[in-house]
Amino acid sequence: MNENAWRAILAALSDDVAREAYARVVLGEPLAPVLAALTPSRARRVTAALTSAGLLVATANGHVASATVFTDALAAAPRPARPTGADRFFTDGRLTDYPSRAGDRREVLATVASRILAEGERLTEPEINERLSTVVDDVAAIRRYLVDEGLIERTRSGTEYTLARP
Repeated sequence: MNENAWRAILAALSDDVAREAYARVVLGEPLAPVLAALTPSRARRVTAALTSAGLLVATANGHVASATVFTDALAAAPRPARPTGADRFFTDGRLTDYPSRAGDRREVLATVASRILAEGERLTEPEINERLSTVVDDVAAIRRYLVDEGLIERTRSGTEYTLARP
């Protein structure tokens, strides 16, 4: 089964008549009585759609529901790559989970710092808050964590922030 098999399954089941026919076969009823109520060309199209999608299998006694069509389609579907490192704590560029392990926290905070400040750049508190708000919900807490972790530095007056020197 190919990785797009689910498309054929959905297409076949999006037709009300085909869906009803498939449901009846799954429930153990024969397909012929369902098809008898249709025109011959419509009956052929419904049967072809369900068979080509792998939902029905032709046997000597008619058609039966495939026992593995859904597991096969799921197994063939591509798996999205799981994020690694600090990326696993971000969704669509925003910090969604704050890590409990110290090493992960440091890595996440370093990622945040590199996203909001460039080397040699100086930002006022409102400016850094605005940038942080694009990445995190709790701006004040993360700003404090960045300073406490030594990733950004606050000027003596407390009015500007810069990336910390390594």
